[in-house]
Amino acid sequence: MYDFICVTNRLLCKEEFLHRIEKIASKHPAGIILREKDLSEEEYKQLAKQVLEICAKHQVPCILHSFVDVAMELGAEAIHLPLPMLKEVTETQKVRFKVMGSSCHSLEEALEAQRLGCTYIIAGHIFQTDCKKGLAGRGLHFLEHICNSVSIPVYAIGGIDYHNIYSVYEAGAKGACVMSGLMKCDDVALYLIGFEKADGKYSV
Repeated sequence: MYDFICVTNRLLCKEEFLHRIEKIASKHPAGIILREKDLSEEEYKQLAKQVLEICAKHQVPCILHSFVDVAMELGAEAIHLPLPMLKEVTETQKVRFKVMGSSCHSLEEALEAQRLGCTYIIAGHIFQTDCKKGLAGRGLHFLEHICNSVSIPVYAIGGIDYHNIYSVYEAGAKGACVMSGLMKCDDVALYLIGFEKADGKYSV
């Protein structure tokens, strides 16, 4: 079964955001990262409360993003932090989380994230994507190099769909992150069936 993490962007969502989260959570992804960077801390906290409830109902890990104090206040077990933020987190804060991740764009960043205590990393962007218009993907050799150099799980991100998902696993990734596809698709179940048909290893 393919491991996939949904990375949210409600501004891309084709329907009411929490309805979309409910549909995604019902398919039991490896996690949902609530990445809504335009919100204030208070706005993020209110949204996070609702998403945490949905994820708990479906027994799906909810990974909060950037707002460490909010995550601690809400008792979240998982946090994803950009590397500059990760460097500022204290050891006292780190021990509050069972899962801690960071996004990495070079081998040096991946090694540093691991040294700083991450339990997983996201490496990207692998393929060309509308989220990074005009920038070429770093490619599968980059991903393979990262996977072979760290001892923690690596999730690939950037332009990943059912056409190329298997190559990501061949490169050594634990799984893949999907944002725009899951936010923009008309039907979550049908979108994921595309991954199932791609290799037959994903069960919706």
